Amino acid sequence: MKRSLSERCYMFFRVLANPTRLAILEALRKEPRSVGEIASLLKQRQSMISHNLAPLENCRLVFSERKEKKRIYSLNRETVGPLFELFDYHSQKYCPIGRTCLSENGLRQMRRREASNRLSVANIGVI
Repeated sequence: MKRSLSERCYMFFRVLANPTRLAILEALRKEPRSVGEIASLLKQRQSMISHNLAPLENCRLVFSERKEKKRIYSLNRETVGPLFELFDYHSQKYCPIGRTCLSENGLRQMRRREASNRLSVANIGVI
């Protein structure tokens, strides 16, 4: 039986709704790494990193391959890369104050500024 989109989204975001897993994904953006390297970078125990890598790998958000005695993890760039770009775009546009997202009033003010800027740029082209 095929799950609805909302069920699949819930399962997907449930895996991502963990600060350690998100930090792991971010750590893998630059380059593939071993569990030990990730643990050192995030200043966490290897067991904690391994525990959190399992659901990421099960959902194919990360891939792993064995190199000698180590398992090297890499980011699924096909899907996770665009997700990070989307989150970055969204947070820069709608949460420019850091952790605080724009209120409805703040969003209206931002749209007015953007419209005014576009109008100013258009007027410069006319002169």
